[in-house]
Amino acid sequence: MKRRKFLRGTALSGAAIASGVSLLGCKEEVSDKAVAVTHEAQAVTPIAICTWNFKDANARAGQLLAEGKPALDAIIEGVAVEESNLENTTVGKGATPDREGTVTLDACVMSPQGDCGAVLAVENIVHVAALARKVMEDTPHVILAGKGAEEFGYAMGFPKENLLTDVAKEKWEVWKTSSEYKPIINIENHDTIGMLAIDSAGDIAGVCTTSGLGYKMKGRVGDSPIIGSGLFIDNEIGGAVATGLGEEVLKTVGSFLIVELMRQGKSPQEACEEAIGRIVKKGERYRDFQIAYIAMNKAGQTGSFCIHEGFTMMKYQDGKNENIVSNHYAKTT
Repeated sequence: MKRRKFLRGTALSGAAIASGVSLLGCKEEVSDKAVAVTHEAQAVTPIAICTWNFKDANARAGQLLAEGKPALDAIIEGVAVEESNLENTTVGKGATPDREGTVTLDACVMSPQGDCGAVLAVENIVHVAALARKVMEDTPHVILAGKGAEEFGYAMGFPKENLLTDVAKEKWEVWKTSSEYKPIINIENHDTIGMLAIDSAGDIAGVCTTSGLGYKMKGRVGDSPIIGSGLFIDNEIGGAVATGLGEEVLKTVGSFLIVELMRQGKSPQEACEEAIGRIVKKGERYRDFQIAYIAMNKAGQTGSFCIHEGFTMMKYQDGKNENIVSNHYAKTT
């Protein structure tokens, strides 16, 4: 069944707004600068951006946008490229398992209409971003988790597949000999693909899909499928997505924070920098983990920022798919 209209943007959005006002401690007025951003959206050519150097995924989304596809369709197909990529150890099939040797996937999606869907700790289904969209469009809920999400996927026609490849299993067997558990900055044990797009109609959508931390505790879920932390979209303002150590992103509701900063008039770049600043000022622990954000506003401006050197983002616009090196906090201090 299609989502009832009265559910759109109610409880979840209200809670996020309430927490965001407390977090920011800001006035409720929308600045003239922020309003101006929404009015410029009509002149924007389609753009797709994503975290890290996932060039094929971003190119796929960008090409679909160029063909006139809606942003939501383009990004779901875009991230599916990495969900199927067996060489990507942090997304989809072939991803690194948890400590028990089980691959579990998380994803969320937000539409230009403000609707959202998420799936948490899903086994045996590769394309969890598309599954999150099904939750958004075909259920009265926002989040499905574990076996419930898996069973819903089968009911929607998603095939059952073993996500643990032979290569990933061999690496897990080696890992068990030491069982060392420590996220390593910019190493492929926590690198999510998050993607944002603005289409020819000026509408923005976003998606985030991941297997989470490699060798995580059974049942662990990070920021990636949590609306407001791993991803947030407000089609009047823009969107943001996060990657890195999810536990730290959750503590500041980072993606929601960035969108609210853009609402106040900050550029995507300024908003990303401020969000990273909220994390690093809490103490020296930031030296041991990486977090990065990318953002886009309705005017088609984009930005990215991270704690440590090494993060890049892809940007597709006007037929050009470019890898952009992000500035980082350590360079500015």
